[in-house]
Amino acid sequence: MSFIDEINPVYALIVGASRGIGLGFVKKLLQDDRIAKVYATSRQPESASDLITLAREHSERLICLKMDIIDELQIVEAVQKISAPVDKLHFVVNCVGLLHEDTLQPEKSLRQINSENLLRYFQTNSIGAVLLAKHLLPLFRHGERSVFATISAKLGSIGDNQLGGWYGYRASKAALNMLMRTAAIEYKRSCPKALIVTLHPGTTDTCLSRPFQRNVAAEQLFSVERTVTQLLAVIEQLQEGDSGQFFSWNGSRLPW
Repeated sequence: MSFIDEINPVYALIVGASRGIGLGFVKKLLQDDRIAKVYATSRQPESASDLITLAREHSERLICLKMDIIDELQIVEAVQKISAPVDKLHFVVNCVGLLHEDTLQPEKSLRQINSENLLRYFQTNSIGAVLLAKHLLPLFRHGERSVFATISAKLGSIGDNQLGGWYGYRASKAALNMLMRTAAIEYKRSCPKALIVTLHPGTTDTCLSRPFQRNVAAEQLFSVERTVTQLLAVIEQLQEGDSGQFFSWNGSRLPW
């Protein structure tokens, strides 16, 4: 039985919901009658057309918020807006991630290392997530089971790294895993019913992976809907001892 079946009402938050996996989670949760309210964040809500359409169709259940997770003040303001009508969250997924952007591309060698680009990777992929953990903690301080999941990547596994390259992305995802494992230890003391996990979604057909899909076998390239369904299955089956762990889309634990 899913932990969601034990709770009523269920309040959810999807961070980075304007497109890709985040938008997929919003769509899936809105189809689930167990979810009373879905909060969805994006950096530019006014230009998140698909999210705006969903909000119009589900005006009672879907609330859109502006949040850039590298801006701590925006996180504080968004959490305040959530805290006003509800005093708890049960299901949070942080889907924000950066792999490439304009002139920013994964490094193939040390020659391409650039401190500015490294900082950009860490701000988005690592620091933003732990700032979320910092400010969401009060909303997890309740007696019901809850999950705070962050989308990581198998490329962030140090033990699994056999090919090298992609320095900034790999290192920022490894840092994300460490930050969230450390947060999980603190959460266990202050809100013991909350589980924190990092998740590898597999290669998903989104803007993030599109430039790098050429060598991906068709059966290993997942649609957004399939990825979300698989990750939800992993999340819903989490047990108390799973907090602080790193899971793949199929439920297996990944090496650090």
